[in-house]
Amino acid sequence: MKIQDRREFLKNLGSLSLAAGTGNIALTSASGGQIPAVKGDLSNPRKKIFNGRILTPFRTLHSGTVVISGEKIVEIKEGNADVPDALEIDAGGKFIAPGFMDLHVHGGGGHDLLDSSVEAFLGMAEAHVQHGTTSMYPSAASGDLNELMRILELYEQADKQNTKGAQFLGMFLEGPYYSMEQRGAQDPRYVRDPDPAEYQDLLSRTSVIKRWDSAPERQGALEFAEYLLSQGVMPSMGHTSAIYEEVVVAFEHGYTLATHLYSGMMGVTRRDAFRYAGAVEAAFLIDEMNVEVCSDNRHLPPPLLKLIYKIKGADRIALITDSMRAAGMPDGEYIKGNREKGRIVIVENGVAMLPDRTSFAGSVATADRLVRVMRDEAGVPLADAVRMMSATPASIMGVDDEKGSLVKGKDADIVIFDEEIRIDKTLVKGKLIYDRQMAGST
Repeated sequence: MKIQDRREFLKNLGSLSLAAGTGNIALTSASGGQIPAVKGDLSNPRKKIFNGRILTPFRTLHSGTVVISGEKIVEIKEGNADVPDALEIDAGGKFIAPGFMDLHVHGGGGHDLLDSSVEAFLGMAEAHVQHGTTSMYPSAASGDLNELMRILELYEQADKQNTKGAQFLGMFLEGPYYSMEQRGAQDPRYVRDPDPAEYQDLLSRTSVIKRWDSAPERQGALEFAEYLLSQGVMPSMGHTSAIYEEVVVAFEHGYTLATHLYSGMMGVTRRDAFRYAGAVEAAFLIDEMNVEVCSDNRHLPPPLLKLIYKIKGADRIALITDSMRAAGMPDGEYIKGNREKGRIVIVENGVAMLPDRTSFAGSVATADRLVRVMRDEAGVPLADAVRMMSATPASIMGVDDEKGSLVKGKDADIVIFDEEIRIDKTLVKGKLIYDRQMAGST
């Protein structure tokens, strides 16, 4: 947040009492009955969210009001502000926070992008909005170029129809320019060096790609990053065998984000008799390097989450689900990848595994779970955990002028949740998309 934004925020907020209590505020009618949580016409472009603890970029307002007009936040005030002719949403003393932004997501709600259908995109977006995600970058893994182009075309179709889910902000391509040794679940048939004729042609045919991943030590990877930047696409470093010295050079060429830190990259390694720092250590040592973290309490244990937070801080960490189709679904048997050609995996105890239980087979995380784990297992303050799921991803992707925090003039992407970080309501650009009570959830 720029200093002028802070001054403007405080100016608009007015004089605040810092002595407000932190407990829930129960509202009842004059007759003692419960006031409805949502009161008014849902189509009303003017909305008032009140009686909640507002997580601003600078502090928590213990009882405040957020005023929305159309798609934008127009005012944030302490107390129950009078907003005539507005749809009223009573937060019931819960937290009012910026909507969650997921930079890396492959599926959810029983859908996977590799199903190659508009329904897969829409179903995934609708599943994740129930867990507080208001915007996302759908992510496609390595594969056949014709299939990839088909997915990009489907993205454009789905984007126009997406009225019930998290907003799409562009595509993230994960591969195929990776290290064979660190390819993870990527199909080895497609792993190769960056090909200028290939990626230049693809980028000339679509404008929806906003980020593309590569192992920076591959032949031509530095030139690849420079070309991406020239086209307004962010290069990121993932599935890499690079050592520290190679990452430093890569960072200077634009690789400023490390994909799912620790997963698909080397730590300290030996070559002959000598030890070398790997990509993990490089991400720590380069202060300006941003990192993705899947904080599902399965891929990374709490001690590593604490270490990452201690070294990088909330302003350099983006929490990501990296989820497959089983995200938000019950335990059981699922198909990873394309429904017809993918492989069977078993989901149990919050993680997908190969049937023989010898290896993870993808994440089933949702954004609310990531925030909860960072707070409860890694000991991170709630405000920082939320920042890593909202403001920091928005800053990394350069969309923080419109998204990522509750500030006047920004998109009204808002999530309301309780002490257990159970999502109560989700608003995307001012529209109430998910309401737990209306959905009949418990």
